Amino acid sequence: MKQKLSKKSLAGIGMIGVFLLMLCCPKEVFNGASEGLLLWFQILFPTLFPFLLITDLLMATGGIRMISKVLSVPFGILFRVSGEGSFAVVAGFLCGYPMGAKITADLIRNQSISVEEGTYLLSFCNNTSPIFIMNFLVWKTLDRKELLLPSLVILLGTPVVMSFPFRKIYKSGRKRGGGRNTLGMQRNYIMKKKSVESCMMDSFETIVKVGGYLIIFSVLLELAEQTGQKNIAATLLLSTLEVTNGILMIAKRFPEISTAYPLLIGLTSMGGICSMAQTQSMIRGTGLKLSDYIIQKLATAMAASGFAILYAKFNF
Repeated sequence: MKQKLSKKSLAGIGMIGVFLLMLCCPKEVFNGASEGLLLWFQILFPTLFPFLLITDLLMATGGIRMISKVLSVPFGILFRVSGEGSFAVVAGFLCGYPMGAKITADLIRNQSISVEEGTYLLSFCNNTSPIFIMNFLVWKTLDRKELLLPSLVILLGTPVVMSFPFRKIYKSGRKRGGGRNTLGMQRNYIMKKKSVESCMMDSFETIVKVGGYLIIFSVLLELAEQTGQKNIAATLLLSTLEVTNGILMIAKRFPEISTAYPLLIGLTSMGGICSMAQTQSMIRGTGLKLSDYIIQKLATAMAASGFAILYAKFNF
């Protein structure tokens, strides 16, 4: 009990410190909140909300089963996942954070997949979207079109490569190439009857959570910058708070492309602490562990950065 109280006390002291800092820096709080809100409204909302809604509708109407039948064989062979799990892989790679986590969590809640399979899926299918990689990382930040293909290959290919060692934690025991979960969850599939309005409200709730975390971390980043980031270590540490602002910080601090590129690839692969917080909000109550996800994500980011270093060595 004393230990728990001690942790709560430390957290309380930390919050008081943040509160006082916010009172002393109202302009920075406003700027950070404004930047986070604009990023959410102009980029995340139009990009993510339609996919949140359609995936919720697919689950509510049973459309996911039709997609699963098509994807079950190839994805079952490549990733050793069930038919329903293959849908989480597709959405996680194409739609961006935190869609992979959201769909994986929903499949567990609907008893479509086991927690073991969900743990495996979360280890590699919750990634940065190709649209973000192309538009923000390559074209806007790096401004080098020749880096488009290698960036996409590294950032989307590394999670695929890492899925093979991560597969060891996949304990469902399903036979190779099968598209069904051996626990019989597909037969006992429990689907809540939801109207379009219910799906829409669930999607709004999810997108608001994502936006809330984005605003919080944008404010924290703005406040942290006021304390001074005079050295490289501070820059690298602060850049991990939120991926969008972090990418801009790294690009500004390291103008040499051979140095900046591996760092940018690693950060984009990791997704930043903000995306981890968003993921936690998606998987809460499912049995999935954020600690496992963080370890797997850091390993993937290191591998992606390593591939970027090799590319930079022979091309820059």
